[in-house]
Amino acid sequence: MHIAPARVVTQPSDQSGKTSRLDRSSRGWSSRLVARLAIGVALATLGTTAFAAPIATVDRNGSLVSVEAYAPNIVRVTIATDRGQVDAPPGDGPNAKPDAAGWTHRSDAGADVFTSSALSLSVDAKPWPKAPSQMERYFAPSLPPVSVTIRKPDGSMLTQMTGWEMAPHTVNGEKTFRVGASFASPADEHYYGLGQNQEGKLDLRGRTIDCRHNYDAPAGETVCVPFMVTNKGYGIVWDNPSSTIVSPGLHSATHWQSEVGERVSFFVITGATTDEIYAGYATLTGTTPLPPKAAFGLIQSKARYETEKELLDVANGYRSRGLPLDIMVLDWFYWSRMGQLDIDRNYFPDPKGMNDKLKSMGMHSIISVWPRFEKESRYFDLLSTKGWLLKDKDGNVVDGLPIRSDRAGALLDSTNPDARHWFWDRIRDNIASQGFDWFWLDETEPDLVPDGSFYSIGSGDRYHNVFPLLHTMSVADGSAKDRPTMRNLILSRAAYLGAQRNGGLFWSSDIKSTWEALHRQVPAGLGFTASGMAYWGSDIGGWQWPNGPKATRPVLLDPGGATAMAPDYADYPELFTRWFGYSVFTPTLRIHGQRPATAIWQYGTAAEPVLANFLKLRYSLMPYIYSLGRHTYESNAPMMRALFMDFPNDPNVADMGDEYMFGPAFLVAPVTEQGKTSRQVYLPAGAEWYDYWTNQRFTGGQTVTANAPIDKIPLFVRAGSIIPMGVQVPSTATAQALESIRVYPGADASFALYDDDGVTNDYRTKGGRKAVLRWDDKTRRLTASGKLPTGQDAASLVQIVSAK
Repeated sequence: MHIAPARVVTQPSDQSGKTSRLDRSSRGWSSRLVARLAIGVALATLGTTAFAAPIATVDRNGSLVSVEAYAPNIVRVTIATDRGQVDAPPGDGPNAKPDAAGWTHRSDAGADVFTSSALSLSVDAKPWPKAPSQMERYFAPSLPPVSVTIRKPDGSMLTQMTGWEMAPHTVNGEKTFRVGASFASPADEHYYGLGQNQEGKLDLRGRTIDCRHNYDAPAGETVCVPFMVTNKGYGIVWDNPSSTIVSPGLHSATHWQSEVGERVSFFVITGATTDEIYAGYATLTGTTPLPPKAAFGLIQSKARYETEKELLDVANGYRSRGLPLDIMVLDWFYWSRMGQLDIDRNYFPDPKGMNDKLKSMGMHSIISVWPRFEKESRYFDLLSTKGWLLKDKDGNVVDGLPIRSDRAGALLDSTNPDARHWFWDRIRDNIASQGFDWFWLDETEPDLVPDGSFYSIGSGDRYHNVFPLLHTMSVADGSAKDRPTMRNLILSRAAYLGAQRNGGLFWSSDIKSTWEALHRQVPAGLGFTASGMAYWGSDIGGWQWPNGPKATRPVLLDPGGATAMAPDYADYPELFTRWFGYSVFTPTLRIHGQRPATAIWQYGTAAEPVLANFLKLRYSLMPYIYSLGRHTYESNAPMMRALFMDFPNDPNVADMGDEYMFGPAFLVAPVTEQGKTSRQVYLPAGAEWYDYWTNQRFTGGQTVTANAPIDKIPLFVRAGSIIPMGVQVPSTATAQALESIRVYPGADASFALYDDDGVTNDYRTKGGRKAVLRWDDKTRRLTASGKLPTGQDAASLVQIVSAK
């Protein structure tokens, strides 16, 4: 059989970095193409065994395959029939520059092989196509076939792309293609990530995921982050922002298919551990910043505080009860009209004075700012005239939604950099000037579904998923410009590739206030953090008005005195307490909801002391949690970790979504069923475990029954853990001394204890204060690499836990 020799066109390795699509749309393509063609003509004459440059485009009988390196463990593959599409840079999300250092490329009769110290990629040779048979004329694909194989350095296979597709169709009046690719899927491969899915399962294998932002998804809002990690040592970043269907491991294949595109483009990131894959994701799309320390404390919110007095009364209520609190949130309808970007002085007569009072109590503030503008608002005509609002096919501004009863307002077109700059300037001048610290960018899906409409960069269908990345850039870039010393924080309801670099804290949207919703939160959060987004949480207690089925078991907390719900929801205080205990062990701890009252003393006299103890436990763990935040900044490894990340050799945890690790020490097993006072907990193999509450020690690889009275969450500590515990403080604004350094013996351990001022960006340059604590299990001795961040003596704080 004749094998067609590869035609190779070399690609320069010094491509410039990217900004927004608008900034790069016309830059550099022609010069790159000329360079590729000029070098390619010379290389094509060298024969099939010639060595070429490490980045190249090869021709497979008319299918052009571009291979582009970004690091030894990161490679991009682009496939198209059009030269311009193959030469084009990635879409929005990835912001790294290509880097081919250490890569080699050889071409022979069997394949073009690209090799680094971390992986090898081969674009397999294909025979010259023969004339189709009669049946093939009807059923054979029209595209010349392409297969790409990724291997480890030892030659063992990681994954293989077995085929690609481009099917012509018309979307939103645009002649385009439905594009996709298929990968082989061995029976023992498992898949995680792709953003937020609230169907109640962690492992994506055998499912079909609708990867698009969808506020109205039946199980709860879906958020598309097209980054999927496997248990086989690699992850795939799919470079297409349109609505995408992914079927991982279905019928022995993983299939990706995007609604709009003219090419297939994806990245493969490899790693010996999942943390190496997440570090690669950060290299490709941006580092996760360290949030302000207050973001790890209690964030108190409600939909909505109607007056300045109501908000301050809640803040004072925490202080008068001796309860810690860091942030008060002012949610929507504080404005005089949607799109005014103002503060209604009838109800908030002195917002600057309100924020000054909060700061005097050691608190910060967050305020919700929406991207929607009513026709009657002060800026609508300006934005419409400038073309900075989402438009329909006729160029008219899209106003409101055709669904639900949410029908007022046009969407700011945050794909336009000028609109983004304008938006931040108004936030800075109208709102930040009143003393608000940070901003909640709600409706970042966006809520006005863009399909069928048009952004400045193109159709809403083509760019369905990109809005949250570009919209949060408005505040991230603006804050960096105008508040360079102040650490940024953005609450955001949706995400996309790279959104983590904007300082987002993400949450699971307007979920219901039911036990079923709580149960779904655990795997939903784990799937989200598995997508490279470390900071996730949920509205504790659910956002929707408290309404659920009648309790089927005896209620564990007397609802007497509760004002957070109607009297007929007798088990709601129990639900809230379970939800709060779970959230103590999530990256953010935020109470929110559409109910009469939300503060922790408003769930009844029986619930209040239980909630207070959980809250104080969160603050006791602040030195541990904040140090995890620093580790995430340095490594991009999430702190809320599905068990597959830390126990890859235990097949029992591959699809386990109701337990997880919180940092290296804690195994958390939330109770998500009403009336239950115990639950089965699987302790992963390869470690010994301590029950946090009793200090009883267990061998891993077994399932135990954990007691779970309403004031306890099943919680285990891995043997060989160091946990710094802090004294109680009213907020993170107060310097927190260490109360103890707990050591759980059974293995050697180390822990990097970190602290800084908590509010400035000095952590990026000066690095804060760090001491590495090390436990030698054989000598039973703990040492510190230097002075503790608190200035205390480590030896005097050590408490060695005795197993029972």
